[in-house]
Amino acid sequence: MRVEDLDVVIPMLREEVRKWEEPAVSKVGKRDPFKILISCLLSLRTKDSTTEEASRRLFSVVSTPQEILALPLEEIERLIYPVGFYRNKARVLKEVSRDIVERFGGKVPDNMDDLLSLKGVGRKTANLVLIKGFGKEGICVDTHVHRISNRWGLVRTRSPEETEVELRRVLPKKYWMEFNDLLVPFGQNLCKPVSPLCSSCRVSGYCERVGVVRSR
Repeated sequence: MRVEDLDVVIPMLREEVRKWEEPAVSKVGKRDPFKILISCLLSLRTKDSTTEEASRRLFSVVSTPQEILALPLEEIERLIYPVGFYRNKARVLKEVSRDIVERFGGKVPDNMDDLLSLKGVGRKTANLVLIKGFGKEGICVDTHVHRISNRWGLVRTRSPEETEVELRRVLPKKYWMEFNDLLVPFGQNLCKPVSPLCSSCRVSGYCERVGVVRSR
């Protein structure tokens, strides 16, 4: 896929994603940096539907780092179960909340370096918080964005970190903030890791199908 093809592909994806559920973090957070951060931490190795349910249960009880600190660890575990590694994640939520209160005055930091200093926060989560929570420029690269960007032939990279660096170089800035929102549901529902549904894909004519062995 050529960079200039994105001016055709992106509008197609905007239409396609209307058919599918938006990512759980986007539904639950809604411009609240703290809720977006917490939902991202819960989402690691967890299905989207489980992340959404756990986030809603937790946020029905707490909505600030101070409130998480006041909640017993066992109660946090109960609320977020059955997300993957829920006991460890409950401890992480406590630690992150304490850090936010003690180091950042109770407010989620709005820059990359400070976000990355929080326990459990990598570039994917930090970018998502900046984009969704603060409306700042960023490119959130998860497994779907990494896979599809390479499958299209838009980049040729070996890791999500490398993909972010390369996308920052080649992807027009006007598409940065929505790229994850488009490619995650696209990757979950159509451009799947194994046997993607190429015959049903509107952008297949622009895709180089790098690494695709079998498709439907």
